[in-house]
Amino acid sequence: MGKLKKILLLVASLALAALAQEDSTKVEDIAFSKVYLGIEGGEIYPFGDLIDATYNTMYGGLNFRYSYWKNVDGVVMFHYAYFKPRPDVVPYDGVHQASGKLGLDWRFPAIHPIVLGGGFACNWTRADLDDDIVKDEIYDEPGGTLGDNETEFGWFARLNVVLWNFEKFRVGFNFMWEEIWTLPKRSDMLYAGIYVERKLW
Repeated sequence: MGKLKKILLLVASLALAALAQEDSTKVEDIAFSKVYLGIEGGEIYPFGDLIDATYNTMYGGLNFRYSYWKNVDGVVMFHYAYFKPRPDVVPYDGVHQASGKLGLDWRFPAIHPIVLGGGFACNWTRADLDDDIVKDEIYDEPGGTLGDNETEFGWFARLNVVLWNFEKFRVGFNFMWEEIWTLPKRSDMLYAGIYVERKLW
């Protein structure tokens, strides 16, 4: 729980810092005054024990961003990836993963155009089983429970680098570290992608 407390303390500290930067403008005058929709694609790099279980893979998805405080945006992300496991470790063909993330982005003028963010993640995974594999036979093997679907929760931190702004469009890089609280060991992954975003209003 020590790491979780540190993460929550960091998020709370950044939120207080953002509030301290506000002038007399009220939050209700800023929240949802700007809304953006984007598409993103890139690659996922597993870390720790996952390196021995699966290969790097591509991902894609949608991002939704909205203004909330003066220098703080809310972010909602939905991504999909298909992992190919290393055949000598895991007894199935692949793993479908749908990921949802909810968090905040902080824009600090001193480090513009770099944006820092973080929040909570929820991943749904399911094994892509061959017809000849019986789920009961692999249940006790590494990753065997994925045949019945799994939903796991965790946190993410991200570094967003804006490359180009043009009227209603924005292009940038998204680097994201994700840790899923799967016991007995955590699952860590690095996302590196590029996004294109359009301002809706």
